[in-house]
Amino acid sequence: MAKEHSVYELNRIQQYIMQMRPVLKKEALFSDGTKDYRDPTEPEAGEKVTIRFRTGRNNVDIVWLCTDCEHYKMKKTESDREFDYYAVEMTMGEEPFYYYFEVASGLLHVFFDRYGVSKERRDAYRFCIIPGFSTPEWSKGAVMYQILVDRFYNGDPANDVLTDEYYYIQTPSKKMEDWNQCPSDFSVGEFYGGDLEGVRQKLNYLQNLGVEVIYFNPLFVSPSNHKYDIQDYDHIDPHYGKIVVDEGELLQSGTTDNSKATRYVNRVTNLKNLEASNAFFAELVREIHARGMKVILDGVFNHCGSFNKWLDREKIYHANGGYEDGAFLSKESPYRSFFGFRDENAWPDNTTYEGWWDYDTLPKLNYEGSKELYDYILGIAAKWVSAPYHVDGWRLDVAADLGHSSEFNHKFWRDFRKAVKTANPEALILAEHYGDPKDWLEKGDQWDTVMNYDAFMEPLTWFLTGMEKHSDEYIPEKKGKVDDFEGAMRHFMASFQTSQLQCAMNELSNHDHSRFLTRTNRTAGRVGTHGPEAAEYGVNFGIFREAVVVQMTWPGAPTVYYGDEAGVCGFTDPDNRRTYPWGKEDVVLVDFHRDMIRIHKENEALRTGSLKLLQGEKDILCYGRFNRTQQFVVILNNSDEKKEITKEVWSIGIPKNCKMERLIITTEAGYSLMPKEYEVEDGRITVTLLPHSAAVLKYKV
Repeated sequence: MAKEHSVYELNRIQQYIMQMRPVLKKEALFSDGTKDYRDPTEPEAGEKVTIRFRTGRNNVDIVWLCTDCEHYKMKKTESDREFDYYAVEMTMGEEPFYYYFEVASGLLHVFFDRYGVSKERRDAYRFCIIPGFSTPEWSKGAVMYQILVDRFYNGDPANDVLTDEYYYIQTPSKKMEDWNQCPSDFSVGEFYGGDLEGVRQKLNYLQNLGVEVIYFNPLFVSPSNHKYDIQDYDHIDPHYGKIVVDEGELLQSGTTDNSKATRYVNRVTNLKNLEASNAFFAELVREIHARGMKVILDGVFNHCGSFNKWLDREKIYHANGGYEDGAFLSKESPYRSFFGFRDENAWPDNTTYEGWWDYDTLPKLNYEGSKELYDYILGIAAKWVSAPYHVDGWRLDVAADLGHSSEFNHKFWRDFRKAVKTANPEALILAEHYGDPKDWLEKGDQWDTVMNYDAFMEPLTWFLTGMEKHSDEYIPEKKGKVDDFEGAMRHFMASFQTSQLQCAMNELSNHDHSRFLTRTNRTAGRVGTHGPEAAEYGVNFGIFREAVVVQMTWPGAPTVYYGDEAGVCGFTDPDNRRTYPWGKEDVVLVDFHRDMIRIHKENEALRTGSLKLLQGEKDILCYGRFNRTQQFVVILNNSDEKKEITKEVWSIGIPKNCKMERLIITTEAGYSLMPKEYEVEDGRITVTLLPHSAAVLKYKV
């Protein structure tokens, strides 16, 4: 009995001693895919990688790096005033390397993954390294600027689309005489005259704003003002480029037969116009590159347009006489296999081709039925990133819809990646995608990254405005709900590798959704029911400035939709495609964007540093961006009241007692760059913010 009693006592004493260890500092636990915690960040197969993990100083007993099969004990390699750093070296194989961390402190075991600290292992949030995968260095944290060319600036009136030049979707083309007039509710045929010469003339403006990448909505020949219905993938639309031969007649009033639209036929099928437009575009790209900026084109490869020369439903190319018959006209067309026809006996003028979402103006391309089409589009992908154009990347429209099966879709994008990266290894492949992009990202063999709806635009819009991104719905309960914001961000960001996240397109607005400034007025609806004036009524510039602060300090490539920086409003498409208000822009808002872009570009931690959420609460968002040499705290007060906000900030690597300097503060009335010091005491900082305000603070060494 005495022996058993002594063993019992020994166990009890041992448990007591272990339970007396310091409380585990969960906020100190950290790792991610940035260079401070993974070296190199984008290794090749066979290369050794040092993976690091941070804990509180003398706060844990052991740290393991865990895979599906093994636990690797990590070695403490470094300590500073608050933290210990553990490391282990791993050799990469050919396949993606998945891992997570397990930490033991006394009797307490916890796991750490992409989502954060957990009591249980969560495979969905494991870290991952894809050997051989990388994204272009220039794209990481790059400031992008999206331009819908027709609405940006008219630099060459000679190439303007003319009234009655042709007929499309139940309306003749219309040249808009008033640049400042809002688009009508049905405006596919309204043209304001913006062109690439206009972009060239405004390059000083873009460069001074701080833009590093210009993303163009489609530039190829097309009958619409948005150009997502391409009729010729090989040529820039002369209405955006150069019209050197301008012959033919406009349509007579009431005529809908485009074979008689000889002015249009000449403008868009005459090789002299097409070649001059391509040459002008190549020259423009050279000038943009000379200014240190990049260019991304919009690739619409799931479908084309009914005007497309391969289909030629409008008989435009047939009217020219120098082109092969389109598949609409003849079963013997060399392009017959490019489209899927339901009725094999309906020629000539076979209307039974498959349309994307059944739109007959958007014929779906039939890649499975045509190796020639497949190879041709891969050639287009390589052509524009090669000489003489040297474009720096593709944005891929409705990329998940291409093909007729998931298996085929993934095969195409793997081949697309090979074609693009072989032609230009530094080109970026960025896809439009709604929902989880993991299937296209997790192996590193398809897209580089995506337009970041799920892990940026949507959560931020709900948190700041309570609005759905089209302005179709207002849900007051969602506004200011920080747990939803943080949960969505943690969850959806885990679908990206760090390098994919760093170049994800973080937009507040674009051509498919309402302008963010309009969302701040919490008016649910569209221009057809409310009118354009309602998009401008009651907007809150304080909320908009909060959003821009987050955009410029959150991981990713902050992307400004043309005119957002000037105060342009608008409900969803087509109202979101108003013209840039040259001479009427909100100059204070432009200056604010310029200053936020400068802050973003000057600080590497804001481009490629780590992110840590810092104890948000209702209407209050606080987070840190940091690396080993720079630390920032971003605080938002999205409430209707003045708030004194106190937050623990030591976990981003600043001393527990130090000073932080304010770089910028925003309010509903404006913003200020006047510096102000704040004391950090015992790891906590207190900041007072007015309603709908934001501040960016930097640790002052």
